Amino acid sequence: MGVPAFFRWLSRKYPSIIVNCVEEKPKECNGVKIPVDASKPNPNDVEFDNLYLDMNGIIHPCTHPEDKPAPKNEDEMMVAIFEYIDRLFSIVRPRRLLYMAIDGVAPRAKMNQQRSRRFRASKEGMEAAIEKQRVREEILAKGGYLPPEEIKERFDSNCITPGTEFMDNLAKCLRYYIADRLNNDPGWKNLTVILSDASAPGEGEHKIMDYIRRQRAQPNHDPNTHHCLCGADADLIMLGLATHEPNFTIIREEFKPNKPKPCGLCNQFGHDVKDCEGLPREKKGKHDELADSLPCGEGEFIFLRLSVLREYLERELTMASLPFTFDVERSIDDWVFMCFFVGNDFLPHLPSLEIREGAIDRLVNIYKNVVHKTGGYLTESGYVNLQRVQMIMLAVGEVEDSIFKKRKDDEDSFRRRQKEKRKRMKRDQPSFSPGGILTPHALGSRSSPGSQVASNPRQAAYEMRMQNNLSPSVSPNASFTSDGSPSPRGGIKRKVEDSDSEPEPEDNVRLWEAGWKQRYYKKKFDVDAADEKFRRKVVQSYVEGLCWVLRYYYQGCASWKWYYPFHYAPFASDFEGIADMPSDFEKGTKPFKPLEQLMGVFPAASGNFLPPSWRKLMSDPDSSIIDFYPEDFAIDLNGKKYAWQGVALLPFVDERRLRAALEEVYPDLTPEETRRNSLGGDVLFVGKHHPLHDFILELYKTGSTESVNVPPELCHGIQGKFSLDEEAVLPDQIVCSPIPMLKDLTHNAAISINFKDPQFAEDYIFKAVMLPGARKPTPVLKPSDWEKSSNGRQWKPQLGFNRDRRPVHLDPAAFRALGHVMPRGSSGTGVYSNAAPPPATFQGNMYRPLLRGQAQIPKLMSNMRPQDSWRGPPPLFQQQRFDRGVGAEPLLPWNRMLQTQNAAFQPNQYQMLAGPGGYPPRRDDRGGRQGYPREGRKYPLPPPSGRYSWN
Repeated sequence: MGVPAFFRWLSRKYPSIIVNCVEEKPKECNGVKIPVDASKPNPNDVEFDNLYLDMNGIIHPCTHPEDKPAPKNEDEMMVAIFEYIDRLFSIVRPRRLLYMAIDGVAPRAKMNQQRSRRFRASKEGMEAAIEKQRVREEILAKGGYLPPEEIKERFDSNCITPGTEFMDNLAKCLRYYIADRLNNDPGWKNLTVILSDASAPGEGEHKIMDYIRRQRAQPNHDPNTHHCLCGADADLIMLGLATHEPNFTIIREEFKPNKPKPCGLCNQFGHDVKDCEGLPREKKGKHDELADSLPCGEGEFIFLRLSVLREYLERELTMASLPFTFDVERSIDDWVFMCFFVGNDFLPHLPSLEIREGAIDRLVNIYKNVVHKTGGYLTESGYVNLQRVQMIMLAVGEVEDSIFKKRKDDEDSFRRRQKEKRKRMKRDQPSFSPGGILTPHALGSRSSPGSQVASNPRQAAYEMRMQNNLSPSVSPNASFTSDGSPSPRGGIKRKVEDSDSEPEPEDNVRLWEAGWKQRYYKKKFDVDAADEKFRRKVVQSYVEGLCWVLRYYYQGCASWKWYYPFHYAPFASDFEGIADMPSDFEKGTKPFKPLEQLMGVFPAASGNFLPPSWRKLMSDPDSSIIDFYPEDFAIDLNGKKYAWQGVALLPFVDERRLRAALEEVYPDLTPEETRRNSLGGDVLFVGKHHPLHDFILELYKTGSTESVNVPPELCHGIQGKFSLDEEAVLPDQIVCSPIPMLKDLTHNAAISINFKDPQFAEDYIFKAVMLPGARKPTPVLKPSDWEKSSNGRQWKPQLGFNRDRRPVHLDPAAFRALGHVMPRGSSGTGVYSNAAPPPATFQGNMYRPLLRGQAQIPKLMSNMRPQDSWRGPPPLFQQQRFDRGVGAEPLLPWNRMLQTQNAAFQPNQYQMLAGPGGYPPRRDDRGGRQGYPREGRKYPLPPPSGRYSWN
């Protein structure tokens, strides 16, 4: 499904699920950036246990951002990724687990979409480069000004695919990053970190879900764990609901459409490459000191509370007088399943169901009307009851004709309104717009950095009045600067586009006219609609897809080989007789290897990421698989307006032919390429203060070659298998930095080991239920929330998780005072400069606003002992938690053991590396520093200071 469309619909229908993040920004002192201390309480009034990062949603915006200049090289890209993770970590502040998952080799059903995206990206990139060069030549021929063209290779985002050197280097950089933070950041001290890089098969978000499913099936799992998942994909909402965990939150960057993007030629904002005129850049600020500032700040983050979405769905899906017992968990599973019909990453959406037309609401209403006849729910733990689904689909099929006609009427009405709007604008707008200093500005925008200030306003106004008397050599539309010279940004005639001149995409199917089904199958499938056998085949493939997708969301990958073999979906009215269709999948299938997947999804233009002999198969006319790699391909708009919304008509890859062709070139792989072509697994990291540290270190000392069970009492109930890692991060061994601008870790205390999730039989079914002992969060919605979500009034999300938080307001006088004190547009030390922790004295953040009920800490920290500076609030899993309902939480086995350990090792457990670069502090035989009393403190100890406390 389209991410913006689904998220827009969801946020409008269920607005209370959105919460604005309270983010504490790093401070800057004497030119040194002081990072946020994440060991302090979360300012969002909530404490999270586990944070899961869908890393591809971080890698893409950091390597080729759309709203700011791109990093200059791969090293800057890695640092940008580190900064992004640091920012997320400071907002969420997990207390138990950080799980970082990068997309590995995907199932074949997903590879078709990946193939379409990468072919499109390659085609659009080449077309953009040609257009950019053409416009550049035209501007220079007319005497325009353009900055010198940077001689650098265009970054091909297709390299963000498993098996490339880029992804291999990224895995090495993340290992270094994790080790650095475990050694130096107080917020990471008691954290378990799991890295699932691109060598581990599976999509990132589904590797995370697989981990959660398998841990939930263990007896030591805490059913009240608070999960937080970071990612922008719409399917994360469905996946979070599918876990049936009561405390599940998604954090994502707020979606803001139409963000300004810099021109690819002049790097100025406000126009695209095709509209570039080659004008000199306007001065920003009095001395052009704001030249590098961006017109928009960094994106803000929001929380999506799935617990609140569950409240909405429970009220919406509750039905009276059912012939069976109502179960809200089963109803939510059915809602997730119905959302698949409007589109997902594996199947095209049905022609009659569009999100923007209220398709999900239509399905829910039909579901509530028909469920009395079905005799039960549509799904159970990821398995579909096709007989009941058939009743829903046929009910949709009965109104398909009216849906298509209404869609046509709405489109015609929209075009009429747009045409009338353009005519009004053409009639109301002045034909002349003054430029230069006298350019009209919106109220309040005169103080913006880019606005000009007239040094002689009277002279400028006089020149404006005298324009009609100028000599013919000067354009009458020209504007002038304050010194009387013609301004290059003079007034121009405004162009008003006539709606009649806009070409409309041709639609040969015409779904709103009689005979639409016959035309659809003829145009899209090139078969006659009377061919019942072919239509049955399309429907059966689509039904298999629905079963496969639901199984994928609830149980894991049912088959690595299955895929939907058509570009288009059938109609809902064709779903007759699906109850008897088989929905089983071949067992024992294996994923592609990384280089094999590259051959399946890459266009020939991205062949440079492959070995030479493999690359030749994509471009040699005599290659047996040359037809897999067309240089050009058609895009069917399929009733849409823009090319990116259309369907890329690419040939499907035949797996047998591909493997047969690769058998001949496999011997050409180098040892390094063979290593990158192998499948790997997950790696677990802990710091020296973690209870697992000594256990893992002992495994390396004994050199055991067999897998060892993870002791859950030492790791917050996590279970699985440990095996030694040949490339492990080990204590007292130097961790070399793969990035030249960052230093090696010469005093490392972190340790890593291979980790494998608990294994189950292939036919094991993970129950989609809320676990015993799970407590539902306190209800959030009130009657007023239902009114706000139904009457369409403007809705403003609350700040943080505390509904009673009182926002601080500043009056205009306060803003003016801040304007005099705060420097405007200071860009710090660069966009990608916060690379490593600064070796400066930092005893915690003295400027953090106090939370409600928190006592003021006296500023008597200068003589703090290093070991005392680590004593902050106890880890979350050792605290009695009052934020999840009434009553005491049962003391789980690993909590008992940790409390025992903490009691035994309290004096020396929290000694922190306090010297420059992480050197351990010298012991003071006198037990404390002079002038610092050992007893009688009447105020709380300061928060952990970690890598920012140097002596």
